[in-house]
Amino acid sequence: MRFMVIVKADQNSEAGALPDKKILTEMGKFNEQLVKAGVMLAAEGLHPSSKGARVKFSGGKQTVTDGPFTETKELIAGFWLWQVKSKEEAIEWLKRAPFGGGAEIEIRQVFEAEDFGAEFTPELREQEARLRAQAESNAKR
Repeated sequence: MRFMVIVKADQNSEAGALPDKKILTEMGKFNEQLVKAGVMLAAEGLHPSSKGARVKFSGGKQTVTDGPFTETKELIAGFWLWQVKSKEEAIEWLKRAPFGGGAEIEIRQVFEAEDFGAEFTPELREQEARLRAQAESNAKR
């Protein structure tokens, strides 16, 4: 099972404040444990919403709104993608993370091909496999 572990934004991350050496060192040690255990597939931090945009699709039109966005509690500061056996295992790993200060982290299971049933036809499965292979190739460049 794959899970996205979502690190919620706060006033500091939205202000563009970068972590200090101590936090980077602690997070590096935690990430090393995840990698050695074969859990971590990806991990990235995100720039503040002031550098982002939202695109709304409605009535055949697209509306672009530049950041920053006001509802900090709904924003994401970073994420991990983990491969684990269960949600409970993801929770146990997350409990080891070096967070404090009221940080709120969300865990969400990622859909797998088999979750879509018969609607996900062999042709669509083949297309997804081809696109994943191409995306992996692109990432290596």
